[in-house]
Amino acid sequence: MTTIFAQKALLPEGWADDVRLSVADGCIRSIVRNVRRGDDDILAECLIPGLCNSHSHAFQRALAGRTEERSPAGQDNFWTWRERMYELAASMNAERLQAIARQAYVEMLSSGYTSVAEFHYLHREPGSDSDDDRMFAAIRDAAKDSGIRLTYVPVLYERGGFDQLELSASQKLFALDLDCFLEHHARVSAQSTDRMSVGIGAHSIRAVSSASLAEIAAVAKSADCPMHLHIAEQQREVDQCLAHYERRPVRWLLENFDVDSNWCLVHATHMDAEEIEQLAATRAVVSLCPSTEANLGDGLFPLSAYLQHNGRIAIGSDSHVTLNPFEELRWLEYGQRLAAQSRNIASHRDSHVGRELFERAVEGGAAACGLKKSGITEGAVADLVTLYGEDPMLVGHDDASRLDALVFSGYQLPIESVMVAGEWLVMTGEHRAREDSRKAFADAVRNLGSSGERG
Repeated sequence: MTTIFAQKALLPEGWADDVRLSVADGCIRSIVRNVRRGDDDILAECLIPGLCNSHSHAFQRALAGRTEERSPAGQDNFWTWRERMYELAASMNAERLQAIARQAYVEMLSSGYTSVAEFHYLHREPGSDSDDDRMFAAIRDAAKDSGIRLTYVPVLYERGGFDQLELSASQKLFALDLDCFLEHHARVSAQSTDRMSVGIGAHSIRAVSSASLAEIAAVAKSADCPMHLHIAEQQREVDQCLAHYERRPVRWLLENFDVDSNWCLVHATHMDAEEIEQLAATRAVVSLCPSTEANLGDGLFPLSAYLQHNGRIAIGSDSHVTLNPFEELRWLEYGQRLAAQSRNIASHRDSHVGRELFERAVEGGAAACGLKKSGITEGAVADLVTLYGEDPMLVGHDDASRLDALVFSGYQLPIESVMVAGEWLVMTGEHRAREDSRKAFADAVRNLGSSGERG
């Protein structure tokens, strides 16, 4: 049993003073307010729930900063970036993947993410036709080494596009036929632990047939696990979907599938007004990844309209050009401000934008990762972040503006410690595996040029 005494704690109903939490077996067992600190209590100046990273491609951590040179044609977009990503994937054996993923997960934890939904379609090592689960094991072990809570989301990728049944040579690393994919899902589901759960996903409606998507959705419903899917990220995808299905992507999905609160739609950037309203009504979560969406030039999600219909959102770091959840929330709001030429856009149920964004991300992220309870509440997982209350970022702020400061002040994060499942992983601002992780990552990325080796 661990007891934490928080001078300030962010509970579901708001900030509370002098709170004692009892933690046992990885969960919050009790919460008592307005108490004195006990002799054995661990002191926390300011306690908040950890955030769930709702969308991660861990291997892409090695791509950050490597795609920012303008091409000779000057026509750079998502589709040209994708070719660079394919090149990276072709160098990614299991050993390198584990080192790169561990670095990403250590960095996530150090910035306040405590869970990650790993959207995984890199099923094979280069040069291998084996379905031996080595790449899954690399993700599993990276999460275990870092301590992050993992929702492993195996993803089906079966065709090159709406009218392109054959995969390109670059995409064959991602390919599993449906039967093999479902067998993989069953195998990894049997390995679930208190810190690793399993969802299921389809890459996109352009990369998966309607029949296969129906089978995957049926598995998600039967297993009561999160169902993840990229959708409507690019205007070109919308145009292709209109040509193929005579429907926009989100409308086609809603007309053909029973989308509900277990679904997590990633990006959903390009929707019309009807799609926005109908998607919000399903209670599905939309995973927004502002830093990646900006980096790739995807466009801006219609946030204000979606929140007006009480749509649910989560945040993800996707390609990991940044691994700071508060920066993601800041740029989610800033993109809207730039488009609207106005301020304080995401303030639909709270006048303070930082608080509303943070609380929506806590609730939506938990759903995307398959957690049944969110926030600091009895029975929830003990995934917690302590902040230095007297840090220059936070000092002088009251309960109303504290989360505004955390989201909208672009300074070094005032994170003191991070706990996952009752275990302290970050202390005095540093992850316990920081140095080992950095060294292994450096070794992995220095050798990326030699593709096709087995780890």
